Amino acid sequence: MHSDGEGLYLHVTTSGTRSWIFRGTIKGRTTATGKPYRVEVGLGSLSDVGLAAARDVASELRKHCRAGVNPLDARRRERLSFEQVARQLHKKEATAWAKSHSTRWLASLETFAFPKIGTRPVEDIRRPDVVSVLEPIWRSHHETARKVKIRVAQVIDYATDRGLYHEANPARGVIRSLETFEHIPKHMPALPWRQLPAFIAQLQARDGVSARALEFAILTCGRSGEIRGARWGEIDEGAKVWEVPAERMKARRAHRVPLSDAALAILDSVRGLDPVLVFPSAQRDQFGGAKIMSDMAFSALFKRMKVEGITTHGFRSTFRDWCSESARADFDIAEAALAHAVGSATARAYARSDLFDRRRALMDAWSQYVTGMVGQVVQMVRA
Repeated sequence: MHSDGEGLYLHVTTSGTRSWIFRGTIKGRTTATGKPYRVEVGLGSLSDVGLAAARDVASELRKHCRAGVNPLDARRRERLSFEQVARQLHKKEATAWAKSHSTRWLASLETFAFPKIGTRPVEDIRRPDVVSVLEPIWRSHHETARKVKIRVAQVIDYATDRGLYHEANPARGVIRSLETFEHIPKHMPALPWRQLPAFIAQLQARDGVSARALEFAILTCGRSGEIRGARWGEIDEGAKVWEVPAERMKARRAHRVPLSDAALAILDSVRGLDPVLVFPSAQRDQFGGAKIMSDMAFSALFKRMKVEGITTHGFRSTFRDWCSESARADFDIAEAALAHAVGSATARAYARSDLFDRRRALMDAWSQYVTGMVGQVVQMVRA
């Protein structure tokens, strides 16, 4: 036993195994024979726990002893399961995350991680445990597996920050035992931009809130959740601006959307349906108040229109293709219209303009094209 001082020892066996041990005396407690109550706690092998980490843990254990608490009892109470820690993290971050991301984050762990490692103490999770979660879905659902890997790593990072985990994060970095293959991402089906005016004409012929909401989504290039959750308080019709707050944006940054005359006309057509929601659901909540339209509303609309092979999100790709092939808009302007971040974090820190005036010109041109007011080619390059 080699003492490092203050109760920390390096135990070297005759076979050469080396591990850390903490020995302490619990203040105010004695054994049945009246002797000081001593405790011994194993801290792990030297190969897993370095000197600095061992000293940090020993310092915490000494605090327990001075407070009259058996550190073994404290450790037993702190042996939270992976699922318990994951739910703690989710509860802490849920208000800061977009609702859709919060739901998907927890659901993916409930489906793939908790059945495998949910009941395991988080401090016992190692690389084989992570592999057991990912391997069954690594090829068949690769994108899901990739996200699950990130979320498992986030849970373990959270446990580490709270002193519940003392190893390198096993979910970080490359896991070489998982099969390597070229993953080809699947893009959202999108309507070719040349076919969009005819689709809009078909859409305008239909009544209903979902039809108006979809038309507004196309004209503003918004995401489904942003459109369905739109509030009247976010819209300044005099300035022709819709400001989506950060908490409802995917990137958690507020986004100003210039409103064309066609977009304003849609707002005028749905005015009075609800004082808060722009596009309320036809269903009401238990108190008779308006509900946000279901995320299935648009797919149901496509079905009623007998249109197949497209998605609401795909219209953002339609817009992007039109920008490149017809309007020939500058890359930064087109990406800003989609609320996409462009360039490195450093570049974005200096380029703080949201290019709003130039985006307004682009969105007006898009509106004119979509509604059939101009021909197919509108050049928007910088003068």
